[in-house]
Amino acid sequence: MSRQLEAIRNIGIIAHIDAGKTTLTERLLFFTKTSHRLGDVDRGTTITDFDPEEQERGITIYSAAVTFRWQDVTVNLIDTPGHVDFTAEVERSLRVLDGAVVVFSAREGVEAQSETVWRQADKYGVPRIALINKLDREGADFFGTIRQIEERLSARPLVLQVPLGLGPPHVKDPFRGLVDLVEMQLLTFASKEDALAGGAGSATVTKSPIPAELADVAAEWRDQLVSTLFDFSEELAELALGDAPIPVEVIRKAVRQATIRRQVVPVLGGSALDCIGVQPVLDAVAWYLPSPADVPPVEGIDPSKQAAGKKAVTPPAVIARKADPKAPFCGLVFKIVAEKHGDLSFVRVYSGTLKAGSRAWNPLRQKKENIAQIWHVQADRREQIEQAEAGDIVGVIGPRSSITGDTLCDANDPILLEQIEFPETVISMAIEPETSLERKKLADVLEMMKRQDPTFRAVESEETGQTLISGMGELHLEVIRHRLERDFNLRCRVHKPRVSYKETLARAVTVTGHVNRQVAGQTLVAEVTLRAEPTSEQAGVTVEQGWFPEAEAAAAAAAVMTQSVRESAERGGLKGCPLWAVRIVVLESRLPEPLPTDVAIRMAAADCIDRMLSEAGTVLLEPVMRVEVTVPEEYLGDVINDLQQRRAIITNTEIRSGMNVLTAESPLASMFGYSAAVRSVSQGRASFTMAPLKYGPAPAETADAFV
Repeated sequence: MSRQLEAIRNIGIIAHIDAGKTTLTERLLFFTKTSHRLGDVDRGTTITDFDPEEQERGITIYSAAVTFRWQDVTVNLIDTPGHVDFTAEVERSLRVLDGAVVVFSAREGVEAQSETVWRQADKYGVPRIALINKLDREGADFFGTIRQIEERLSARPLVLQVPLGLGPPHVKDPFRGLVDLVEMQLLTFASKEDALAGGAGSATVTKSPIPAELADVAAEWRDQLVSTLFDFSEELAELALGDAPIPVEVIRKAVRQATIRRQVVPVLGGSALDCIGVQPVLDAVAWYLPSPADVPPVEGIDPSKQAAGKKAVTPPAVIARKADPKAPFCGLVFKIVAEKHGDLSFVRVYSGTLKAGSRAWNPLRQKKENIAQIWHVQADRREQIEQAEAGDIVGVIGPRSSITGDTLCDANDPILLEQIEFPETVISMAIEPETSLERKKLADVLEMMKRQDPTFRAVESEETGQTLISGMGELHLEVIRHRLERDFNLRCRVHKPRVSYKETLARAVTVTGHVNRQVAGQTLVAEVTLRAEPTSEQAGVTVEQGWFPEAEAAAAAAAVMTQSVRESAERGGLKGCPLWAVRIVVLESRLPEPLPTDVAIRMAAADCIDRMLSEAGTVLLEPVMRVEVTVPEEYLGDVINDLQQRRAIITNTEIRSGMNVLTAESPLASMFGYSAAVRSVSQGRASFTMAPLKYGPAPAETADAFV
């Protein structure tokens, strides 16, 4: 897979559900002659939605990787889910991608999950271009969506195209083409029927002069394009100020530079379903999104400086690795597909070369991993290759200990990359096999699923003996249950879903834990002091080391204290729920002579956490969801009334494309079955999306009844 780095694009397609991501992917594959037919989401014939559950539901559940060529560029593309329950697929994809295409529906505009994926792209510093899709739909609003991108996403849209007409064929001025503001020409496209009849080669783009009725609009947006690029290109600014013609290459160079620096977001238009505007998306990927050579070197820490005793005293050294095939190998495992004959680990190669039959070092697990086989993955098809180089995304068979987020590297030049953080689960339910003979099989299958899905949890309850599975939402758990039945022939009884509660401290405290006892003839003496407080952070327990003795042995004991406090805090709160939004600082503690053993320190830390919980008290927290409901005016009052009965707080209302859009914060516990309820009160005309927002205090009656 040896290629020039400058000719590689590692990109993802991200969006809200039903914005048209998978349809766009199908068109990209068709027009690049990678596929010879146009797949259809509704018929379950798309290349990237190959899982039976995806085909049945008509949605993307698992991210899928495909590769194609356009112009002189090789594009590695990952099609991601839009449903919030599968947001982990977006998270881990964006972690390893260099660029992204964000798809918006021209009718619905910037929706709830659009904001979520945009924040995820911001988190990982991913440059992106935007496609305003479905311009042929009733109520399509191209310029309104641009305003929403600017206002709701705090982005700087750079409009490269304006549409000729809007809406379906039966309206007075339907959508039928695009004006390219860079070349100042009208682009019209072969019909979908012509493309199907003649193959990808017949789907040509026709360029012609801009029609008179669109000349003023095109001139206005062209001026805005040029004036925006003033800030990013001295060459372009000089030409514009001198009233000289601006060559197309100068504009594209300026757009590319500003896009890679994430100063602007180029905006295109189209209708993927009708094959309008697809080729310009391919051009924009090649022209404006970065190659592995354009992004900054990946950074990690030197794991050799993480030895006990040094860890607490000196910060780890930061290492940077350039995207160079000749550099030491470095890659990140970002996805695992668990299979019976061996897990397939998806690896983004950041530097160096990875060869089949070699061994790689996992610095986090301190283990060597076999690289038995390397595969080029094309959705559900694979091609075995001998090696992968910097910039490649490949599947690897062989690693046994590595999980999602782990680093693989050269043992002689180790580096530890930043891991991928995934959101906490918000919902759980009990599951048990119909026969005791299948209990072991169920446990093995659930362990395999946990390796594959980092937002899936499965634990056995010590009190009831039941297995509790946890996930990101009702649909997430439903897909898991269906997979158990379909793929593994496991018939299971499931119980009603329940909310995953947390606990936080009621107040800040400073406590000291002690141990002074005889155990097996050995005197154990230790003391641990900590300060703990509730925080506003939407995260679990953070434990910090607040003192750093100079003596190496004492420094090691202090590090053990911090680790022991962390382990004891993971046991949970007074009600048995995980602790949440708690900050603990381990303070200077008296060290007896001789220094305490690790066992003594762990016992003192456990006593310290018990005292902390007892003195501070805890508050029960419940997951609060961000709910967005789109509803016609005549049903607005009924929907609001129903939400208020569910303890929801309405935070915003607005009009989008003639529909009322309500934004609310509602406890998850009151939102079970809301899909059926909202259809009932609106006679099937309302739709909604729901995403985890935060944890907030549960009502007193819930806390009192909590067992």
